[in-house]
Amino acid sequence: MLFSLTVLALIVSACGSAAPTAAPATSAPAVPVTGLATATPAAALPSGAVVNVGQNATLGSFLVDSKGMTLYIFTKDTANTSACYGGCATAWPPLLTTGAPTGGTGVTASMLGTTARTDGTTQVTYNGMPLYYWAKDKAAGDTTGQGVQNVWYVIDPSGKPFTGSPAASAGSSSGAMVNVGQNATLGSFLVDSKGMTLYLFTKDSPNTSTCYGGCATAWPPLLTTGAPTGGTGVTASMLGTTKRTDGTTQVTYNGWPLYYWKNDKAAGDTTGENVQGVWFVITPAGMQK
Repeated sequence: MLFSLTVLALIVSACGSAAPTAAPATSAPAVPVTGLATATPAAALPSGAVVNVGQNATLGSFLVDSKGMTLYIFTKDTANTSACYGGCATAWPPLLTTGAPTGGTGVTASMLGTTARTDGTTQVTYNGMPLYYWAKDKAAGDTTGQGVQNVWYVIDPSGKPFTGSPAASAGSSSGAMVNVGQNATLGSFLVDSKGMTLYLFTKDSPNTSTCYGGCATAWPPLLTTGAPTGGTGVTASMLGTTKRTDGTTQVTYNGWPLYYWKNDKAAGDTTGENVQGVWFVITPAGMQK
């Protein structure tokens, strides 16, 4: 009997000292995570390329992308069709878009369009011309692709490639301005509205230019979009215009088509005087020096 009571006491003691059963785990309340970037839904991102207008003193106004990088056209392209692939497209990357392109101030929206490339991408066009970058332009405003191989040019907001003088892209209805400049060596001679020297080409015939291609790259014609006007010392009756083969209008003086010289960098420069014995500044009397 004593033995049985002892055993029972041991059993009760053991049960009373057993560790309590752990409570079931419960989920901790969610804590918001801060400081992590959240991806923007694709639908909220702008899908179309943006075309804006940039400018400089040499080329006037021309098309650029949303970051100010210059855009170019390729004169070997046909309307809404790119001819630039392979190595060409490496040097001249196309302006691509994944949606309808849009234009900033100065861009004519109706001229914006797209064309499908052979690799399935979509290239932006302006006035039917596919748009490109130039691989050697490194910063906004660079225009080192202008005139490359006489087939690559910036394009102005009116949809025309810029192959001539700043007057071509100015878009002024009043036309180009011709003034008189002078220096101690040459005396008085014609200049444009910014003082850049104007020249005549003795191989031209009256009111007809013979300077095209590489010649026009070196000697850009003074173009106008309206009747040219003259400042003090310019004989208004000697001012005129002539149509070029590309459809642009060149200013003439006393029948001589007027040109710039690409190596003149600042107002008053006359480094084109007597080049090859055929290029000369033109006097207010309408003659070469």
